[in-house]
Amino acid sequence: MRLSGRLSAAVGLLVALGALVSVSRWYGAALPERSSSATSVELNVTSGDDRGAGSLREALFTADAAPGRARIVLRVTRITVDTPLPPLVNAHGLSIVVAAGGAELDAHGLDKAPVFDVDAAHVSIAGVRIRNCPGTAILVRAGDFQLTGGSIELCDVGIDVAEGVRAVELAHNTFLRNRLGVRFAGASANSRLVANRFSASTDAAVWAVRGNSGPADTAPIDIRDNLFSQDRVGIMAGNIALRLERNVFGNAREAAVHLLGAGAVVRGNRISGGAGMGIVAENATATSIVDNEIDHVDAYAILVRGSADTLVRNNQLHNCGYGMAFVLGDARRPSTAADNLILAVRYNAIDVIGDSPILRHNRVREARASALHVEDYRPPGAAAVPAHPFLDSNDLGDVTAATATSAARLSGPASAR
Repeated sequence: MRLSGRLSAAVGLLVALGALVSVSRWYGAALPERSSSATSVELNVTSGDDRGAGSLREALFTADAAPGRARIVLRVTRITVDTPLPPLVNAHGLSIVVAAGGAELDAHGLDKAPVFDVDAAHVSIAGVRIRNCPGTAILVRAGDFQLTGGSIELCDVGIDVAEGVRAVELAHNTFLRNRLGVRFAGASANSRLVANRFSASTDAAVWAVRGNSGPADTAPIDIRDNLFSQDRVGIMAGNIALRLERNVFGNAREAAVHLLGAGAVVRGNRISGGAGMGIVAENATATSIVDNEIDHVDAYAILVRGSADTLVRNNQLHNCGYGMAFVLGDARRPSTAADNLILAVRYNAIDVIGDSPILRHNRVREARASALHVEDYRPPGAAAVPAHPFLDSNDLGDVTAATATSAARLSGPASAR
């Protein structure tokens, strides 16, 4: 009897151990699939649920704790994100990619938390579509971040880059119907936005604004070869150094580019259509607006207001409501407009109001009102601010009566025919 009882107990223990092994095998199979080496780990997301085995959440937890660089592959076409995901904190780096067929993250139930909170350097995300964020799609708080081939739609903010974060690269992405497509809170050296598409942003496609100017030697953010269409404002820049080159803007509702403060270079862009302005430089210093083509905007192609040392050179402006305007600038540090061509504007080609810019070698053809209109600014109950532009060898075409009445306030070797 004793032997039989011991044998029964041993058999029972073996059965229990077998069951435990089976459960362990089932649970391991349900977790995100993992392959690892001494220095890296790869995780496969196989569930579209917010949490549980095989989910993106479980993969992020595993990746954050990995001893080396981690790679997450999204192998489902749709993922629901209802509660905040863990931050991305792997100090060795992390990449998130999609398998064939793509993957969409729907964040409509997430409230205000970001979908991805990038809090470690060397993170890359490729090919992911993020939609319906009440807050931010991707919050970037660490440098060397890359987003490529993705799409962010119907979010409050697409990409939010914290101040001081360096080396952010956004390339070949689509930003559609967000309030802000990309926001920079401060200077971001060695960062670039290349070949992205922005459309229907309700506030601005790119918002790069800080309260005060940064260090003068901060490297500019490169924004080039992007396509902007039907945004309220294409690019709003304030006190952050930007270099805007070879971008195309279409039908901006208020302005294609709005610049405040110091440090912007706007060169070689194409701006077409829209109910507002082309380029606005407001309270700007040492800004360059060079080699741009602007057509069919309803208001001013270029408006320089309250600015100093701003250079407007070699731009081609045609079929707009107005050409250029200089308003209430700093007479001690005048702005300069040189070698610009203005064609077929509906009203004035060049307006000068309470400002004293240098106008040199500009050409005007077919201005339907005035080629050059100069006017003192007379605020109610205050002294007038005189307008004294310096003219040098401009070709203004047929000078209208409005220009002639202002001739007494013009200085320099004006040339008109």
